[in-house]
Amino acid sequence: MLDHEYTTKEVFRKNFFNDWRKEMTVEEREVIKSLDKCDFTEIHRYFVDKAAARKVLTREEKQKLKEEAEKLQQEFGYCILDGHREKIGNFKIEPPGLFRGRGDHPKMGMLKRRIMPEDVVINCSRCVAGDSKIPEPPAGHQWKEVRSDNTVTWLAAWTESVQNSIKYIMLNPCSKLKGEKAWQKFETARRLRGFVDEIRSQYRADWKSREMKTRQRAVALYFIDKLALRAGNEKEDGEVADTVGCCSLRVEHVQLHPEADGCQHVVEFDFLGKDCIRYYNRVPVEKPVYKNLQLFMENKDPRDDLFDRLTTTSLNKHLQELMDGLTAKVFRTYNASITLQEQLRALTRAEDSTAAKILSYNRANRVVAVLCNHQRATPSTFEKSMQNLQTKIQAKKEQVAEARAELRRARAEHKAQGDGKSRSVLEKKRRLLEKLQEQLAQLSVQATDKEENKQVALGTSKLNYLDPRISIAWCKRFRVPVEKIYSKTQRERFAWALAMAGEDFEF
Repeated sequence: MLDHEYTTKEVFRKNFFNDWRKEMTVEEREVIKSLDKCDFTEIHRYFVDKAAARKVLTREEKQKLKEEAEKLQQEFGYCILDGHREKIGNFKIEPPGLFRGRGDHPKMGMLKRRIMPEDVVINCSRCVAGDSKIPEPPAGHQWKEVRSDNTVTWLAAWTESVQNSIKYIMLNPCSKLKGEKAWQKFETARRLRGFVDEIRSQYRADWKSREMKTRQRAVALYFIDKLALRAGNEKEDGEVADTVGCCSLRVEHVQLHPEADGCQHVVEFDFLGKDCIRYYNRVPVEKPVYKNLQLFMENKDPRDDLFDRLTTTSLNKHLQELMDGLTAKVFRTYNASITLQEQLRALTRAEDSTAAKILSYNRANRVVAVLCNHQRATPSTFEKSMQNLQTKIQAKKEQVAEARAELRRARAEHKAQGDGKSRSVLEKKRRLLEKLQEQLAQLSVQATDKEENKQVALGTSKLNYLDPRISIAWCKRFRVPVEKIYSKTQRERFAWALAMAGEDFEF
C-alpha cells in the first residue's frame, strides 16, 4: 500500500496513526510518537516479494492452489435454497486492513478490525427432524446469533468497525432468486415508460403551484429525472461524512448563472454524493426551474436547506402515488437504460468492424456513467499501460508498412510472370496485409477506449442500472459476440436475460 496515493493524504495518515496507537502497548506509545519517523520499507518489501513469488509459481504449484480454492468453494460456497443447491456470492469475509473509502472519505486510513465468529449472525432454516444443518463455527468459538428469517435474502451478517454498517453474505448474482429480483427491477423501470410523460407534465405544472412545498417537490423531481440524482437520505447531526442527495441539498451546493457557456439559466452543482464522490455539473435548466431556485434561495444562509419544505420520505411517498413501486432509483434505472438504448441506436453502424462497434458500445455506456456520476480515479498503471499499448501500435504500423511493401513487390512479380505460383504468393501477401491492418485498427480502438474511460467507471452502470437485454439484443442485431461485452461471470449473472432477449427487444 506504500505505493498508493492514499498514503500521501493527511487524513489517511492521521486516521491510521490514531488507530495504530490504540493497538500499541504503553512502551510502544512512548517510543513511536510520529508517523513521519516510521519506516515500513521492510514490511513493504516482504509483501512485494510474496507477490513476486506467486508470479513465478510452476504450473503444478498453481494447479495445486487452484484445487485447494475449489475445495473451499465446494465446502463453503454453496447453500440449499428451496431444495436447490445455489452458489453463494461472497462466502469469504474480508480480512482486516485499512479502510480506503471512495473519493475523499473522512475515515480513510482507519483500521478495519478482524471479524470473529462471535460477531456473525447466521440466517438459516430451523432444525426440523434433521432437515437443516446449522453451519459449525470454528473450534473454540460460537456464532453471535442463529436466526431463521425467510423474509430476507442474506445468509450471514456482521457490523464492520469503521462505519458501523451491516455487511452481508448473499447469494451469487447468478442464483435463481437474484435473477428474479433483477428481472423485476428492470421490469418496474420499463413500466415507467407508460407513466413518464404524465409525470413530467405534472411536475412542470407544479412549478407554478401556490404551495411552496409542491413547487420544491416538482423541482427536485425534475433534477432526479433530468440529472439522475439520488433522492438522498436524512443524516444525523454530527455524522462525519457530509454527503447529500437531491432532497438534502443546501444553498451552498448550488450557484445560479443567468448566462454561462453560451447558455441561459445555468445551474452549477458542487457537492459530495454517495461514497464521498464529488458531483460537479453545470447544466442549463428550464426558465421556471431557474426562477423557482432563485425563490428557494432567497433570504437563506449557505448552510440552509435548498428544499426546506421537502424530505426524502415525503418525496418517496409522492413517487409511490404516481406509480406503484416508483422510487428515485427506478427513475435512475429507467433513464440510464433509455439513454443506453438511444445512444447505441445513434452510434452503431452495421458496416463497422467489431472493434469499432465495441468502441461505440463503450461510448454509449460512458454517456450513462457520466449521467449517473460513476467516476473513478485514473488507475496508477494507466500511463505505463498506455505506453505499452502505443509501443504495440508503433510496432504494428511498421509491420503494416513492411507487409504493404511486400504486397507491391508480389504484385509486380505476378504482373511480370503471370503464373499460378506468383498469384498464390500475391493472395497470401494481400491476406497478411488485411490481417495486420485489422489488428492495427483494433489496437487503435483499444487506445482510444482506454483514454476516454480512464476516469469513468463503466462497470457500475452496466451491472446495476442498464437492462442487460438492451446489450444482448444489440449484440444479436449487430453480430457482436456477447463475450465482447460481458465477462463469463457477468454472463452467468445475466443468464435470465440471455435466455429472454431477442434482437428486437426494446426497453
